[in-house]
Amino acid sequence: MPQVFESPAAYVQGRDIIDSFRTHVDSLGTECLLLADETVLDLVGERAIQSLKAEGHGASTVEFNGEASETEIDRVGAIVEERGADVVIGAGGGKALDTAKAVREETGGAMVSMPTIASTDSPTSALSVIYSEEGEFREYWFYERHPDLVFLDTAVVATAPTRFFRSGIADGLATWFEADATYQSDGENIVGGTPTRAGHRLAKLCYETLREHAIVAVDAIERDAVTESVAAVAEANTLLSGLGFESGGLAAAHSVHNGLTQLAGTHHATHGEKVNIGTLTQLVLEGREDAFVEDYVEFSLALDLPVTLADIGLDDPTTAQLETVADAACDPEETIHNEPFEVTPPMVRDALRTIDQIGHRVREHHG
Repeated sequence: MPQVFESPAAYVQGRDIIDSFRTHVDSLGTECLLLADETVLDLVGERAIQSLKAEGHGASTVEFNGEASETEIDRVGAIVEERGADVVIGAGGGKALDTAKAVREETGGAMVSMPTIASTDSPTSALSVIYSEEGEFREYWFYERHPDLVFLDTAVVATAPTRFFRSGIADGLATWFEADATYQSDGENIVGGTPTRAGHRLAKLCYETLREHAIVAVDAIERDAVTESVAAVAEANTLLSGLGFESGGLAAAHSVHNGLTQLAGTHHATHGEKVNIGTLTQLVLEGREDAFVEDYVEFSLALDLPVTLADIGLDDPTTAQLETVADAACDPEETIHNEPFEVTPPMVRDALRTIDQIGHRVREHHG
C-alpha cells in the first residue's frame, strides 16, 4: 500500500477577514449557496452574502436543519440544483460542513468550508460523518475531492460558546494518539494509504500546540478575546487536526465515539466530548502508565472536558449498554483495528469501566 497525504486546496485564517471573503471565492464559481443554521446565518451569513454580491456573484442562503443525514443532504441538493449554484458554502459546525461536502459530491461544482466554531477537524477533510435523523452515527462517506477553500475568521470563532472551542481541543488531542497508533501498526489512513512522515508529524504538532496553548486560549475565549493562543488553537483544532487525522489515521478514540452515539443518553454531548472519553479509553487499551493517563485526565479537567461516563450522560451504565458501545466500536469496518494489537469488545467494555474509575478518582483527589 502506498503512503498517501492529501489536503484541501487552500486554507485561509485571520482576524476580521469575513468582509474580504469574495476575494478568495472569485475563481471557484459564479453562483453561491450558503448552508447554515439560523444562528450562523445571523452571525456571518449576511456579511458573507454581501461580500459575494459586491463582486458580482449570485448568492443565496438555505437554513440547515441540524443533522448531517441522508434526508437533509437530499433536500439541500435539490435546492442547489434548483438555484443553479456552482459553489456550495457550508458555514457553522462540523455537521453543516459535512452536509455541504456531501451535497457538492452529488451536484458537482466547488465547496467551501467556513467554520464558525473551532470545534472539529471536519472543515479540511474529504469525508462526511453521516448520522440518522435521531443523531446516531451511521457511516463515513469518502470523497475524491477535498474542500476547495477552508476559510476561518478567528474573530468569529472567538465569539462562539467556549464549550465548542473546548470540544475542538478534545478532538485535536485525540489526533496524535490515533495517528501514532496507525503509524506504529502501518495501518491505513483515511485517504487510502499508509501514513507519511508529514501526516504523522503534523498530528504531533497538533498535540504539542494544544498542550502549550489550550488553557490560555480557553481563558481568552471566555473573554471574547482574540489572542495569539486563540489563533494557534484554532489552527490546531482545524488545520493540524484535520490533516493529522485524515493523512495520519484514526484508531480507537473515534471508534469509541461512534459506539457511544448508539446510546441516546450521550446525544447531548458534543463530538469532541465523546471523543475525549474515546481517547482515555484508547490510552487504557494501549496499556499506558497510570501517571500518563492521570496526567491526561488532569489536563482534561483543567479544560472542563469529560473524564467519566456520567459526564457525557451515562450515569451508572449497565453491562448491556457498555457492550452495545463496545460491539459498535469493534465493528469490522471501524478504525479501532488500526491499533497495533487486536482489540475485542470485552477489552473495550473493560477499558470504559477503567477510565470511569480513574476519572472519578482523579477528580475527587483534586477537589
